[in-house]
Amino acid sequence: MIELDPDADLLPRIAKGEQSAIREMVARKLPRLIALGMRMLNDRGDAEDIAQETFMRIWKHAGEWETGQAKFDTWMHRVALNLCYDKLRIRQEPVEDDTVDQIDPDLIPEDRLAHRQQSDQVAFALSMLPTRQREALVLQYYQEFSNSEAANLMNISVDALESLLSRARRNMRTMLIESGFVKG
Repeated sequence: MIELDPDADLLPRIAKGEQSAIREMVARKLPRLIALGMRMLNDRGDAEDIAQETFMRIWKHAGEWETGQAKFDTWMHRVALNLCYDKLRIRQEPVEDDTVDQIDPDLIPEDRLAHRQQSDQVAFALSMLPTRQREALVLQYYQEFSNSEAANLMNISVDALESLLSRARRNMRTMLIESGFVKG
């Protein structure tokens, strides 16, 4: 049984072109779509493109959405992930991070620099992971999906997801140790 979909009420309103529903959907979903794109692509411009294209597809298909089969959020993330894969196929190398994490402005300059260096190292290590391992980490840790939700989005079993997560964590740790960022 599918749990209640918190976005189901917006979709018919979006299909009718109701501006307040469109604004509400953007307010609800834009930060998560940008974060997903940043973690998968390591590029702010590409992340914004992914979010924009995802919203275009939402507007186009809002009237066709049938509640009860899957949560809208699951479909939306699948669309965004597919768009990320398309971008990754086009460009085969990682791109410089534009700012994955916000740095606390109250930190003293030395702490801000250390936080930025840590963020850069983690973002770089994440960008170097194989795509499926990166996707598993992004969905579970950064997008905060449960294992079963992330596995469903990736069209794999929970056991396969846990295996991907284990390999991803091991690979990240190895990269961070080799870079001297983490002591072994």
